[in-house]
Amino acid sequence: MTPRAHHLRTLLALFSAVAVALALTVLAPVATPVARAVPSQGVLAPTPPMGFNDWAGFGCNIDEKLFTDTADAMASLGLRKAGYDYVNVDDCWMQRDRDADGNLQVDTTRFPHGMKWLADYVHARGLKFGIYEDAGYKTCQGAAGSYGHFQQDADLYASWGVDYLKLDYCYQPLDQYPGKTPAEVAHIVYHQASQAIANTGRPMIFSESAPAYFCCQGQNFSDVMSWIGQEGELWRFGSDIYDAWPSVLQNYREDNTPGLADYAGPDHWNDADMLEIGNGGLSLTEAQSQFTVWSELASPLLLSTTLSKLSPAELAVVENRDVIAVDQDPLGVQGRVVQSGQGYDVLSRPLANGDRAVVLFNKGDTAQTITTTAQNVGADPGSRYELFDLVSKRRTETTGTIAANVPPHGTVMYRVSTGVSGALPPATAVTVGSGTFQAGKPTPVKVTFTNHGSSSVDRVDVRLDVPDGWTVKSASRPFAVVKPGASVTATFDVVSSPPPPGLASKTLEASVRYSWRGQNLTETGAETVITNTPYESLAQAFNNIGVTDESNPAPGDFDGGGDSYSAQALAAQGATPGATITANGAGFTWPDAAAGTRDNVQAQGQLVQLSGSGSALAFLGAEAGFSSGTVTVTYTDGTTSSASLGFPNWCCSDQHAYGATPVIVTDHRNTPSGPANFGIQYVVFYNSIPLTAGKTVATVQLPDQPAIHVFAMAVQ
Repeated sequence: MTPRAHHLRTLLALFSAVAVALALTVLAPVATPVARAVPSQGVLAPTPPMGFNDWAGFGCNIDEKLFTDTADAMASLGLRKAGYDYVNVDDCWMQRDRDADGNLQVDTTRFPHGMKWLADYVHARGLKFGIYEDAGYKTCQGAAGSYGHFQQDADLYASWGVDYLKLDYCYQPLDQYPGKTPAEVAHIVYHQASQAIANTGRPMIFSESAPAYFCCQGQNFSDVMSWIGQEGELWRFGSDIYDAWPSVLQNYREDNTPGLADYAGPDHWNDADMLEIGNGGLSLTEAQSQFTVWSELASPLLLSTTLSKLSPAELAVVENRDVIAVDQDPLGVQGRVVQSGQGYDVLSRPLANGDRAVVLFNKGDTAQTITTTAQNVGADPGSRYELFDLVSKRRTETTGTIAANVPPHGTVMYRVSTGVSGALPPATAVTVGSGTFQAGKPTPVKVTFTNHGSSSVDRVDVRLDVPDGWTVKSASRPFAVVKPGASVTATFDVVSSPPPPGLASKTLEASVRYSWRGQNLTETGAETVITNTPYESLAQAFNNIGVTDESNPAPGDFDGGGDSYSAQALAAQGATPGATITANGAGFTWPDAAAGTRDNVQAQGQLVQLSGSGSALAFLGAEAGFSSGTVTVTYTDGTTSSASLGFPNWCCSDQHAYGATPVIVTDHRNTPSGPANFGIQYVVFYNSIPLTAGKTVATVQLPDQPAIHVFAMAVQ
């Protein structure tokens, strides 16, 4: 899983000189969102829109068939009945230039029947049709933008039968408004676009992207948020999503910018961007978490994948009516974080019927039991509460404690009701904990089972299963009764096997079987054991294909979008397998790997053995993003030193960011379909961190930052 470095929407936003800050700061206090400042079209989005948008899953690889197939699948798979009713076309549907009369021109190679025909096709299947444009001079992909043509374009959309307009904000017309702040310019152009839509007389949901270009701090962001709800129904506020867990977490963090939830409500929605479910970069657990959290945050639910290829399990995630009901709750209050701890958040959201939607969100890499209370989540006072697990469909009762063992990157979502009608099994939870494992030596593992309900359970049997190659003595422990509010703990002796090189994860799984009023029930829990054993060399740690032959670019995926460096373009600059590369006095060996095979480390905290002493530790690398992270060096005497490492993006950014120096500069790249983007520089950079004088390096721990890619390193 790698970030999409060459995500042109973000990069071209940089060209327009808008800094996208990702730090989270407190916004100024806000009032309830106000009505649109343009003539009313009625309430077009009483709940967050649901449907499909192509960008996250397809980028510019779109054509008419994609959307007709999508419309057909939404009807045949039951998605339409579940609430998904928009089919939205993103960038790349139009030509780069307008016609002689200033009209937008459809790319007829991709859309031979035109947009009116496609809209009619979508409408005939009981669905709605959306389109994309940009409020600047050009779209993010360089096609004709709408600035100066808002009314002309809105009239065209209306004639096609468009129901939803997403208006991006690349190539901003700042030069047309000297003396105005960027936020003031954004207000001018988005108001013009909103007024133009209203003038057509056709109801169209208006999705605004302006906040995303100022996310998520500073006066411009606050100023944009102060008027955004007057012009449209929803708005992108943060980063473009990509198909990897770090991106889901980033957008989640941005959606929890303090104060942002105050702007959300019926007809006013914070858009956390598209769902990546089905695109391959998320596990099923991560896909469920994105869907759960997006619903808790009252975000639009826009699929972006080949719907017909969704697995039954993935389809079950996106068609879960109980989770969708939270997203679509008519009260329209965005969920908020009410409790945080080590690697987890608890979110709560009031619902129209008086219930609370509560999410236990494990953001971390290890399983853990997350515990909160009905009081903490804002439930109405009571002596007993019903917990309805919206995924497992299990109903239990608790006297006030809400707890669950949650897997890494996982969620548990409850609908919490005050009062219990009828008899329900007690809510229970399992916690698994151990000390540090040493291969071949017994380590005690404790499994604790807790009864949070108001009635007892009996015939309790605690079992622990260990990974292949590990052993456990006496894997089962019996207990007679566990009373309300009580716990029992079973201790097991576990012997682990030697871990393999690199980051490795093993799971200890506990299951507790018990009886309640004649019913046989089970509760489960787990502990995740993560090891990080040093690789013998950087080459042994290679986990990414960043270089491909122009005749076979398919294996490459440097940026998360299937793009890679061209082996031919690198060779022209002397970077051939095993070649010596000299930069700033450091000598590197370029990866001795054939094109299309693993040739770099996507940094995720790997430990690598290295020997030598000197003044600096030098790196050759580049980024598929815009980040830095900490490198930790351990010396042979056991001491350590740390420093920050970052590289510029491999394309189209400040080539000296993070103190780096360009070393290998190529003039094009490979895309999945072949060499492309000629005339654009794709660069490999030098950067270094200081070493402690007089000490010898033993190991290097790379940053835990997947945006960073390392091709070589050397003691300088």
